[in-house]
Amino acid sequence: MSSGEGKYAVGFVGIGKMGLPMAKRIAAHDYPLHVYDTSASALEAICAVSGVKASASLADIGRECEVVILMLPDSAMVKKVLYGEKDGLAAHLKKGAVIIDMSSSSPSVTRELGPRLSAGGVDLIDAPVSGGVKRAVDGSLAIMAGGEPAVIARVKPLLLTMGKAIVETGMLGSGHAMKALNNYVSAAGLLAACEALKVGADFGIAPDKIVAVLNASTGKNNSTENKLMQFIVSGQFNSGFSLGLMKKDISIATDLAKSLGSDTLLGEVLLKSWADAETKLGGAADHTEIHRMLGRSAGGGRK
Repeated sequence: MSSGEGKYAVGFVGIGKMGLPMAKRIAAHDYPLHVYDTSASALEAICAVSGVKASASLADIGRECEVVILMLPDSAMVKKVLYGEKDGLAAHLKKGAVIIDMSSSSPSVTRELGPRLSAGGVDLIDAPVSGGVKRAVDGSLAIMAGGEPAVIARVKPLLLTMGKAIVETGMLGSGHAMKALNNYVSAAGLLAACEALKVGADFGIAPDKIVAVLNASTGKNNSTENKLMQFIVSGQFNSGFSLGLMKKDISIATDLAKSLGSDTLLGEVLLKSWADAETKLGGAADHTEIHRMLGRSAGGGRK
């Protein structure tokens, strides 16, 4: 796997809110980068970066690249990109190529795709990310990588252009399992924080005082530190991660639990709360807008 000055050609499929800054990080580290997206504006944004080439088709990505990153909304889109009726990527990949699925995919689907790709001489690892757009921009994402250790080792320098913490989680699919479980915990923390904010405000406590106490105490979590004041109390609701994607990840986590015979009593409550919010607010709403489902609330945020 080598190209140029010892760096192999990388393909990147899916130039969205997260994909754009991640792809920019790769280009900044001088990897020959070929990108594909169905959105012309997305391609225009990334191709403004020096050294980035837009590929006309998925077939071109397969022919030109030794490693291909997928950053897509879900497993259905991953399967479509790999094996779609028209111009599927898998048919054009070189033997020895590596697919890195950094999407928030279903672990069961990932484990199905692994042997299918392997039969064609292609390796698959799952390496979803956590940290949001801000950490994608500065290259400090958390990456959870599942798959063969030798394959992960081959692409680890590439992963390190996008993230600082890479945890090898084990078998193929384990990265996607952990991404869903992480967001399950994150969603629970956010909803609890929103409820505390509302109850405290209804009692007459100023929102900034509520958040200050939580962050100085045992109730502190990622949402109290990085979401309440920034996106909810401010009324901005623009964290960059959609409500629909959060609901999808909770659903993956609860489906995983069911498939293993594990009980997740909180999981069912969370899934219903986020599904109701998606129905009312729409999947494209920011995930911090879950706060709006609680009725009259603190901080002057949009209702």
